[in-house]
Amino acid sequence: MSSGIQPADLGFFSTLASAGSLSAAARELGITTPAVSKHLALMESRVGVLLVNRSTRRMSLTPEGELYLEHARRILGEIDGMEELLGLSKATPKGLLRVNATLGFGRSHVAPLISRFVRKYPQVEVQLQLSVNPPSPTEDLFDVCVRFGAPPDSRIIARNIAANRRLLCAAPSYLAKRGIPKVPNDLTKHNCIGIRQGEEAFGVWRLASGRGRNANTEAVKTRGNLATNDGEIAVNWALDGHGILMRAEWDIERYLRNGRLVQVLPQYFTPDADIYAVYPQRHQLAARVRAFVDFLALSFTQQAAGAKT
Repeated sequence: MSSGIQPADLGFFSTLASAGSLSAAARELGITTPAVSKHLALMESRVGVLLVNRSTRRMSLTPEGELYLEHARRILGEIDGMEELLGLSKATPKGLLRVNATLGFGRSHVAPLISRFVRKYPQVEVQLQLSVNPPSPTEDLFDVCVRFGAPPDSRIIARNIAANRRLLCAAPSYLAKRGIPKVPNDLTKHNCIGIRQGEEAFGVWRLASGRGRNANTEAVKTRGNLATNDGEIAVNWALDGHGILMRAEWDIERYLRNGRLVQVLPQYFTPDADIYAVYPQRHQLAARVRAFVDFLALSFTQQAAGAKT
């Protein structure tokens, strides 16, 4: 008997894990349930570890099975990408697509778009991971990262898929009670809601008057009794009237439209936070990556146009 991991085992195990049971995998593979069980037993015999915990009604992966699945899907995705690069496929988006996005934006904007994307491209399997801070692009943990701001690394591609600004805002009830700031330094007298994200200096807000060479930027050290690493929580605190918040326009635009929040110091410019799709150069020709990035860019453009009408 041959030993070790066989190439055919990778696709089999990925299908088995997705199906959730031996019988469901059998239906998908077009074989009998005993045949699935026998193939799995042979795999486990070859690698020398138990990959699946079996019961009469359900199955679950062992820690070794989870590790096997993670690497199997990555390898299968790389094979799909190689076929596309060599022109061996018809460039139909398929295979594993690993996506990373920030917590709040990923939950409210990226996840719903992925739902629509996989309906359009059912052969693509998407794994979405949300994180407080964007991972280092050079680690190659993901195929596409959706992030605010372009990374400085030239070894990756950063495509601007949507314009975005950071705005200062507060609830009308807060401003009625505490007054409306007139100049940046007035913020030091207000309760400012802090967000601990990325590598930016916490609690330092930069506001500029003018653009380009005529810009004059002021750095204001803010303070307040509320801080979080979750943008959605910070927005909710602002809605409750607890203080002034600096937040991306994409996250607060609907509240500015309905009047639950109002812009503060609108005559000053805060740092841009354009939305980028970031991916390694070697992934740029993969059909699933191209299709996903194009889908994101078009969807965000349509959303922005709809918000202005």
